[in-house]
Amino acid sequence: IDPNVGMVAVPDERLDKLAEMYQPDKKTPAVIEFVDIAGLVKGASKGEGLGNKFLANIRETDAIVHVVRCFDDENVIHVEGSTDPRRDIDIINMELVMADLEMVQRRVEKATKALKGDKKFQHEVDVFTALQKHLDGGNLARTFACDEDDAALIATSDLLTLKPVIYAANTDEAGFADLEHNQYYQQVKAIADAEDSQVLPICAKMEQDIAELEGEEKLMFLEELGVEESGLDRLIKCSYALLGLISFLTYGKDECRAWTIKKGTKAPQAAGKIHSDIERGFIRAEVIAYEDMIACGSVNAAKEKGLLRSEGKEYVVQDGDMVYFRFNV
Repeated sequence: IDPNVGMVAVPDERLDKLAEMYQPDKKTPAVIEFVDIAGLVKGASKGEGLGNKFLANIRETDAIVHVVRCFDDENVIHVEGSTDPRRDIDIINMELVMADLEMVQRRVEKATKALKGDKKFQHEVDVFTALQKHLDGGNLARTFACDEDDAALIATSDLLTLKPVIYAANTDEAGFADLEHNQYYQQVKAIADAEDSQVLPICAKMEQDIAELEGEEKLMFLEELGVEESGLDRLIKCSYALLGLISFLTYGKDECRAWTIKKGTKAPQAAGKIHSDIERGFIRAEVIAYEDMIACGSVNAAKEKGLLRSEGKEYVVQDGDMVYFRFNV
């Protein structure tokens, strides 16, 4: 009934390499929080099967990983009695749309009341009435066509179908080995493509086997499967990118660490992730691109080649930047 919450380390080969070079006392990866919420059933938006509680749990997340069954197995019961990814996706999406409709109706009523005292609410009434019509047609809020300003207005309403989605297509081993001819996976892919969402093929059975292995054994098993990393690692990276997150790196003997920031974050705000004092007293950021450092073989070699840059307050931190902040409080 209650969601399971897991803090998961974001796999980052760059951090591993830095830790190898510096042998720090501590290695700290970026983390992402996954919330495993119980499945929704038909009628969830009306409270069926504790639906309201689960919808409230979904509302608190930034993005949705929608796990879709893409295999046949009579030993594994399906609540609807058969495997049909299109129908399953539709059931969940309709419940989310119904819950959103309720929110949008309330917003229209509130703005209509406010309109009596202030004409500036007319635009809000128009936008949400148009969105209501869109949802009424069984469409998702994220497929509603509008300009940037209206999108920003809609974003204030905390709608479930606005959240970005990764469809995790859970296949069996045979289906994973031949995705091209896996009709279930192809159905999910078509839906994801149509709404500009991501799709990630995954085989839970195989993931269980991978999770039980370590080191060399694990690498050999992945090689046999013809994949470079586990589905879990792919899902974590995919989620990180979906949320528009990147990592910058700090390095040294005491700690090598990956810090999470939103794409487009400027240097002082990135410094604030480490400590508010560093943001307040920010002087400059000394930056080396990770790729440059690797090409040169070491930080010192990169410095000698003039690849260490001194960046000011307007610098937008890039993914994989190795940063040392100068500050004075």
